[in-house]
Amino acid sequence: MLILSVESTCDETAVAVTENGRRVLTDQIFSQADLHAIYGGVVPEIASRSHVEVISQLAERAIRDAGVERRDLDAVAVSYAPGLIGAVLVGVNFAKSAAMALRLPLIPVHHVRGHIAANYIAFPELEPPFLCLAISGGNTLLVDVQDYTRLRILGQTRDDAAGECFDKSARVLGLPYPGGAPIDALAREGRDDRYALPRPYVGENPYDMSFSGLKTAVINIAHHCEQTGEELDRAGLAASLCRAVSDSLVPRTMAAARELGYGKVAVAGGVAANSRIRADFTAACQESGDALFVPPMRLCGDNAAMIGCQGYYEYLAGHTAGTDLNAYANMSLS
Repeated sequence: MLILSVESTCDETAVAVTENGRRVLTDQIFSQADLHAIYGGVVPEIASRSHVEVISQLAERAIRDAGVERRDLDAVAVSYAPGLIGAVLVGVNFAKSAAMALRLPLIPVHHVRGHIAANYIAFPELEPPFLCLAISGGNTLLVDVQDYTRLRILGQTRDDAAGECFDKSARVLGLPYPGGAPIDALAREGRDDRYALPRPYVGENPYDMSFSGLKTAVINIAHHCEQTGEELDRAGLAASLCRAVSDSLVPRTMAAARELGYGKVAVAGGVAANSRIRADFTAACQESGDALFVPPMRLCGDNAAMIGCQGYYEYLAGHTAGTDLNAYANMSLS
């Protein structure tokens, strides 16, 4: 089954062609990072306009580079939630138009489900059930993946996502947007015990997380040094931050893995590219004996291949939509 898939929930426009939920024929991505860098974050209006400008061209290129014709396609999948509402609407409206013009089924895909499905592309042997930590700029979730389309949230952040914590901290450290990769690089030059940072525990659910206080602590340290004239150890603060984020994610994930007993732990989303988090998960799974699945860097960020992959399983489950499909800024994963 060949699926044309569309992703436009934030600042990447992407169109892919995938086959049977595991094989990627092509994945075209246009990044807007340079457009937003001067503002230190994504500007929703600029993101939406950029999606409009490039999405048709990307679709044409994706079909051409996949070596197929429009008549060969079997369905159109699109990420319809969650995300920046204007940006999501561009992708949804394009996908609805394509599905209508080509007389193909339209498959709505939750963006975070797509990130989880990136592991199916990287690891063809991976099948549910397994535990997945989904970590990105907008989401931080511990998910019990019981089946391809049956998922249960075990825990989540109560406030900021882990990726947002990295982006906001990068700004006060004078690093460019997006902040995850620059913080990761800077952290390798510093001591991870240089600054004492909080590891919050919130509420009764041991799997819930919080990153707002951690972000604030980093900002306060930077501002204190600026106001008192004390030299800020930027590398040390970056390393301490990466350690604190990892300390919030890895132990909770491994505790959930023990509870579920699947023997399989997956990590997904843009923050999964962080080298400290990847290393800590590798060490933890070696100790526990769980199999670890972390996608390669190219599949950690937003892409359309993951939407096409999850779209295949959504289609098999009978999850299709009509021309009344809408876009949503927020939507529960399960």
